[in-house]
Amino acid sequence: MDAFYASVEQASKPSLRGKAVVVGGLGPRGVVATASYEARVFGVRSAMPMAQARRLAPHAAYLVPRFGLYRSISEQVMGLLRALSPLVEPLSLDEAFVDLEAGGTAWDAESARLVGARLRAEIRAVTGLTGSVGLAASKMLAKIASEQAKPDGLVLIEPGTERALLGPLSVRTLPGVGPATGDHLRRAGITTVEELAEAGEDELVRLLGKAHGHALYAMALARDDRPVVAEREAKSVSVEDTYDVDIHDRVRVGLEVQRLADRCVRRLRAAGLSGRTIVLKVRRYDFSTLTRSETLRGPTDDPAVVREAAARLLDSVDTTGGVRLLGVGVSGLADYTQEDLFAQAAGERVELPAEEPEREEPAEERQGPAAERRWPAGHDVRHALHGHGWVQGSGLGRVTVRFETPGSAPGRVRTFRVDDPDLEPVDPLPLVPLPPSAPRRPEAADRGVAG
Repeated sequence: MDAFYASVEQASKPSLRGKAVVVGGLGPRGVVATASYEARVFGVRSAMPMAQARRLAPHAAYLVPRFGLYRSISEQVMGLLRALSPLVEPLSLDEAFVDLEAGGTAWDAESARLVGARLRAEIRAVTGLTGSVGLAASKMLAKIASEQAKPDGLVLIEPGTERALLGPLSVRTLPGVGPATGDHLRRAGITTVEELAEAGEDELVRLLGKAHGHALYAMALARDDRPVVAEREAKSVSVEDTYDVDIHDRVRVGLEVQRLADRCVRRLRAAGLSGRTIVLKVRRYDFSTLTRSETLRGPTDDPAVVREAAARLLDSVDTTGGVRLLGVGVSGLADYTQEDLFAQAAGERVELPAEEPEREEPAEERQGPAAERRWPAGHDVRHALHGHGWVQGSGLGRVTVRFETPGSAPGRVRTFRVDDPDLEPVDPLPLVPLPPSAPRRPEAADRGVAG
């Protein structure tokens, strides 16, 4: 998908179409999750500190992510992919590998191109968004092709043309070549994939080590035998929060760890999992990051057990200088639980309170004033008189709302008190509403592709 989060926001909000949109945490320590192509013109990029993004694009719209909506659209797209093949390997909410040959949907370059074109049309029809498709004989090349296809395009790398295509590209194009490795290679006089191949395997092993050197040499020769893996078992479940202001109070740190432990258990139970190893992550005021872990005698999804283990781990960490990030995770996952692990956890299974559900806003949004927590920028609201809209901003006891829907024209802006009884948060509207008598969507075979 193309600039996924930002594209969803533009499709949902007519007044933002064709304009710079930045999605991410809006607090002092927030980072950019996604920037629209209009915002990228100003140099805004994913993972950039939000403060830097605001300096580069001061007039862009800055919005808090709506992960629930993004996940629902992602599920629609993944469903389209699974209609093409049983081998679909999701990389994230907006990206996946698909083995078309395994699904019998493509057997040569022309059939692959036809399937890619149909897929792009289906994505637009179902979600209202654009998607880019990269077609190639390996995962590495398909990834490169999809990047070249963005935005809203299709690129096919024909068999036999791989080396010629890769040669002039930067070494940073290859998976596993980050800034540090790229700089190391540049100092050795290697800046392109062709120069990487010419350097030879022995030289790359000398420069980068055995494993990395062998892998990069193979990729420079367009060799990638990695299969598409349909299901990846989760190795761990974790949650973490970054705080606007360092936490110095040890009691507050302990309470945050307990809250994170409960959130982690909610995720475990939602996935029908349990785990044996409890992990605590602490990033201190000086950016040093510590992890501590404790392995239980058997898997559990009991919040009391996870809280107590996390508290014991916290006892071994010095937090006197302040804490900027905390995280709790569970690994060693299983699909069953072992009851009565410890005497203090004996008795009936502890249930998490129904109130205080896990929230989607970044931690910096939760830490702000109450009015901002209730009205995060970009989230959906409904007014009894004016109808559906979204929050443009809030502060000083006021909240500004633009009233529009995905299918409307750009709407009007109005400002209310944050405690206006006629204004309430609501769920997002679908980007492509189905008509009341929508016909049955054809199965894969009816569309001329195999499932």
